[in-house]
Amino acid sequence: MNLIESQAKAIFAAAGIPVPRGRLAATPEEVRDIAAEIGGRVVVKAQVPIGGRGKAGGIQLADGPDGAYEQARQILGMDLKGFKVEQVLVEEAAAIQQEFYLSITTDRDRQANVVIFSTEGGVDIEEVAEKTPEKVIKYWIDAGLGLRDYHIRDIAFQAGVSTDVLKQLAPVLHTMYGILRAKDAMLVEINPLALLEDGRIVALDGKMQIDDNALFRQQDIAADKREEGEHPLEKEAARRGLAYVKLDGHVGVIGNGAGLVMTTLDMIQRSGGKAANFLDIGGGARAEVVRNALELVLSDPDVKSVLINVFGGITRGDEVARGLLDAISTLEIKVPIVVRLAGTNAEEGLALLQGSPLTPADTFEEAARKAVEAASA
Repeated sequence: MNLIESQAKAIFAAAGIPVPRGRLAATPEEVRDIAAEIGGRVVVKAQVPIGGRGKAGGIQLADGPDGAYEQARQILGMDLKGFKVEQVLVEEAAAIQQEFYLSITTDRDRQANVVIFSTEGGVDIEEVAEKTPEKVIKYWIDAGLGLRDYHIRDIAFQAGVSTDVLKQLAPVLHTMYGILRAKDAMLVEINPLALLEDGRIVALDGKMQIDDNALFRQQDIAADKREEGEHPLEKEAARRGLAYVKLDGHVGVIGNGAGLVMTTLDMIQRSGGKAANFLDIGGGARAEVVRNALELVLSDPDVKSVLINVFGGITRGDEVARGLLDAISTLEIKVPIVVRLAGTNAEEGLALLQGSPLTPADTFEEAARKAVEAASA
């Protein structure tokens, strides 16, 4: 479950992390009233669970109540990557001296939490890591030991931040680690964590991802799960009985079994790509389920290629092939589709697919590589 900014910031504020003054609004009139209460320049921010809101026009500065009203008229109702903007967060504008990136997430390969810190905040951290990797500090935390003060001092030393910043960074990072554990979060992110001109550190944006499997013990968060927090494709998948999660990459993924699908996502990333979704058709999937899954994935405009990775147990390779053939005979296929079948009736399935526009792959690695290359072409 991805939390929208206002939800994450509410958790931050309750735990003691400084955030700007602000409130949610659903109409331009409410935005004008809140801006008048705050006074001075404000920021009007679309509340949808995606990144890149600023580039898409979903975050705007405004001078005073009337300016905020006009910006709200433009933002409310916008479509941002499939999400309709129904609420905005109105906050005081900050006088920024420097921006940092700070997050704690889970590294499945190392089976540990990792702190990621950079002095280049306010931008996509993956772009920073690609262009200037030396500016991204990664620090793995032993679960038995937890996050210690000397860890934070080491991170600050590697990043070259001042003692004054370190004094404020340490409690923020300790609090984030506590939130990660207490809320069953897989990601807690502040980008940017801003050093203001008056010397204070403030979380100007917030992002959290909660483990769906732990929502039963996070009743306060589960109860606050809003309709707008679900992507339209996720709603459609639920209607079709499919286990689907929208992601922010360009390789569509269909597999059988959550473990295989998660491994497929990892293999795509190791091959230099990013998955556009998680879609598990489950065990024993019939041809109709496969067809519905492919139709759903192809309806995502972000998808540039599709990787279908099926290991047959009770799911038969020939049934998967029939579903794919049915789909491509009725759907408009505009992107390359790579298929890897193994296990029960895999040879029969691959034989059925001969002569089709689908691209076969013999191994897991080959399938991921072909799908990533196709998405980048």
